[in-house]
Amino acid sequence: MSKKTARRRARRRRVTPGGGAPRPAMRYMSVIAQDPSVKNRSGGILMAKVTVPAEELVPGPIGYRVQVVDYNSTTRKFRDAHALPATFGAQPKRWRDGARSLVDDYRFHAQNVYALVMKTLARFEFALGRRVGWSFDAHQLKIAPHGMLDANAFYSPGEEGLVFGYFPGRTGRTIYTCLSHDVVVHETTHALVDALRERYLDPSSPDQAAFHEGFADVVALLSVFSQKELIAAMLRRPASKSPSRTLIHRKDIAPDALKDNALLSLAEQMGGEMEGVRGGALRRSVTLDPEPGLLAQSEFLEPHRRGEVFVAAVMNAFVDAWSRRIDTSGAPGQQLYPIARVAEDGADIAEALMTMWIRALDYMPPVHLEFPDALSAALTADLEVRPDDSRFELRRHLLRSFRRYEIEPASPVRNLPGIWEPAPAGLRYDRVRFDSMRSDKDEVFRFLWENRGTLWTRHNVSNLERAAYSEVLSVRPCVRAGLDGFILRETVAEYYQVARLTVAELRKAGITLPAGYQDSLRRAQRETGERRSAALPAAAASGLGRSRDGFAEDDEALTTPIYGGGALIFDEYGRLKYHVHNELFQPERQSRRLAYLWEAGFIQTGRQGVRFRAARLSTMHRLRSMDARRYPAEAW
Repeated sequence: MSKKTARRRARRRRVTPGGGAPRPAMRYMSVIAQDPSVKNRSGGILMAKVTVPAEELVPGPIGYRVQVVDYNSTTRKFRDAHALPATFGAQPKRWRDGARSLVDDYRFHAQNVYALVMKTLARFEFALGRRVGWSFDAHQLKIAPHGMLDANAFYSPGEEGLVFGYFPGRTGRTIYTCLSHDVVVHETTHALVDALRERYLDPSSPDQAAFHEGFADVVALLSVFSQKELIAAMLRRPASKSPSRTLIHRKDIAPDALKDNALLSLAEQMGGEMEGVRGGALRRSVTLDPEPGLLAQSEFLEPHRRGEVFVAAVMNAFVDAWSRRIDTSGAPGQQLYPIARVAEDGADIAEALMTMWIRALDYMPPVHLEFPDALSAALTADLEVRPDDSRFELRRHLLRSFRRYEIEPASPVRNLPGIWEPAPAGLRYDRVRFDSMRSDKDEVFRFLWENRGTLWTRHNVSNLERAAYSEVLSVRPCVRAGLDGFILRETVAEYYQVARLTVAELRKAGITLPAGYQDSLRRAQRETGERRSAALPAAAASGLGRSRDGFAEDDEALTTPIYGGGALIFDEYGRLKYHVHNELFQPERQSRRLAYLWEAGFIQTGRQGVRFRAARLSTMHRLRSMDARRYPAEAW
């Protein structure tokens, strides 16, 4: 037999070069579609069948990206290392049927969190076109499905994982947050955003913390709505115009009707027991009507509440696109539509919108994010991969929905509203090597350094700009595929800048300090001066070098840190397409940021200088469970 014939027969038998049959790339797993309160037709728990990357699991379960550790910090007990069924068919029948006993089946709890975390990770990696690591120096994300007796769930970078609580419900039955689809996906999204934009947990504008929460809610909700089974169950609620449980009337697919039938129905069925953990965000977001000056109200400075505006804008765009798609795809005069098809369209739109927003992360500035930046990032990222938006018109619906909430895109380009402006002309590439720039942070920094006059320098603060600390944080090659098979190859790099400036230097840069912060600096400076007087009385008593407002022009003891940075999007030929950045010396933005941070209690001054308090997601979620209407810093 010739070698050519042997190879042909081997291909027909699907034999790998190593001699074994090829292993499947994906596996199916049963998960709870939403939470145990959402029922199927038989009265059991509504289940969903999800696909996750196939891998060799060991009891825990433990895989190459996730490690489930069933340890309870309240009781200080380790329950078990759970071995999951190897295939979908090997699962217990009660898992597929949604038996009530799942609520107390800890082995199923382990599968539910494992499958949803891996599904969310796979979604991010597909959307971004590359592997996504965690923010800490470990390959595996730890998950504690019963980590504490508390109505809370959170992501902790320090613990390198996700912690899910449990608590007694109103009827005395234990409620497990690890069984809620949206809670698990929400916390996983926090971990992935932290890996992709590590500075988004730093104190900044009210929008940045709100985005972390709102974006996690959006991904969680769209993940829920990407399940056809769940949407169909929501739409089968009794409707006055629908003659059967398989058809839905045209009036019931109007945007307002869909919000009542699907979104609000989901909010009701998600259960009052979990209201403390979810904070009622979905219910309020669905019914949050646009009104003038909404984001300027003090209530909406709290991160979770402000994040609900972001959620409302995205989910209203989802509903508008869904309703429009159904209405325009039917026959003229058609009054009844199959629920199965309506659910399928809704799931497809949810999947496409979720992919758009995940891809948008690469097009966002790495520091000081505001909602307009996020909107421009989503519109640009989607245009790059899906130039033809005629099927769902997601960009049009998204732009219109955000404008209802008085959120305009950051980019002023007129012919393509909201799209980031292209990179500036006149950049130099003759001293950099593209092959190295695809993976080497030093090579990207060289590109920045060679082009600093074009990319960074402002004329009135050029000396300060050159003295700032700058660092390239990451370089990531990407290959992205659109729904139509269109392939986009890019390299995404992000850099970060910081400068600690005296009051005189801030004044030179045009940055205004809040009056209360200036008073605090004066008090700290007097304390510093008293210590100097004890050591050098004559020099301290001279009073030389002080400005009219009482600050020492050369006092380096009390400097204020300001931050900047940008994302560099290179095309497949190594040319810069977009420079998405927040400059270090943007007087208006930096002044606005410092005013918010001082008012919210994030800035501390003292003998050790100026320090910023870091945000903690666990604390923010605890405030969410309390439905707090205050700044998070007040509770620390």
